[in-house]
Amino acid sequence: MNAAEPIHIERPTTDSKIFAHTRWDIVPAFAGLFHLSYFLAMYFLFPFTPLWVMLILGFVYALMINANINGVAHNFIHNPFFRPDWMNRIFGVVESVACCFSQTYYDAVHMQHHKGNADRPDEHGETIDWISIYKHGHEGEAENPWGYVFLSFFRDNPAAIKRELAKRGNADVRWGTIELATFISVLLTMALIVPTKPIGFINWRYMLFFLPFFYLGHCFSYLNGYFRHYGANPDKPIAWGVSSYGKIYNWIFFYNGYHAEHHFRPKVHWTKMEQFQHQIAELQKREGVRVINHAHMLGFLDPNLPSRGKSTGETSAAVS
Repeated sequence: MNAAEPIHIERPTTDSKIFAHTRWDIVPAFAGLFHLSYFLAMYFLFPFTPLWVMLILGFVYALMINANINGVAHNFIHNPFFRPDWMNRIFGVVESVACCFSQTYYDAVHMQHHKGNADRPDEHGETIDWISIYKHGHEGEAENPWGYVFLSFFRDNPAAIKRELAKRGNADVRWGTIELATFISVLLTMALIVPTKPIGFINWRYMLFFLPFFYLGHCFSYLNGYFRHYGANPDKPIAWGVSSYGKIYNWIFFYNGYHAEHHFRPKVHWTKMEQFQHQIAELQKREGVRVINHAHMLGFLDPNLPSRGKSTGETSAAVS
């Protein structure tokens, strides 16, 4: 295969009246519901559970945020699971509460990510991709991973995201607002009410426990995102991402480890990603697609990690 040849991608189809693409999407859908249940269970368990146990549960919750954002929520953006639109909207609320952010707002940010594909800043210092690892770097270098991981959480611009949603129409703005209001209401309820008998008020101990793990989970997600693009070639579409092919990792993250493949063809369904990679493997090898052996969150352990500032590749036309 060469870059000029057309690439045919098999799309999953189903006769299900519930699932839009394949009944296998029940698995990530169930994972999202499990995450929500875990989130609520921590709140109800906290008054009766030893702190050391809660610390373990909190750390697992942080890992679950990362897995959800980069697995369930990510695939849901590109290939919504359900045929009825109302079911997709309700599941977006479920995801918003479980991860404590708006799924619809995440959709806007992620689509901007695919428009820019971790692009470097232009002459005005701006990137198309709002979360590009190069946006806050210097002289075309990727940003230091410490800064990217721990500061990106605070860099989101809700006003810019809302403006982007407004271009899609009032429905996305409305549902984004519903999602924000829902998860904020849930957090306020948790902060105000202590779930004991009799009910207590001002649950500051739980919030002091919960908020650091909530932040840590999003930091884990940015750590994942950093090494999904660090060492990739932002000028070559087939090499826009860095891939990792570990079986267990990709089962947990619903094949988002195939990240170069995903950026090359974002609509490929997670159940078809391995097949798609085999189809383009020869082309990837010729074009120098970067592959690491570790899960992306552990990408800093890669023995062939390139030095920051090393120039990669050549300018190449985008592939639609």
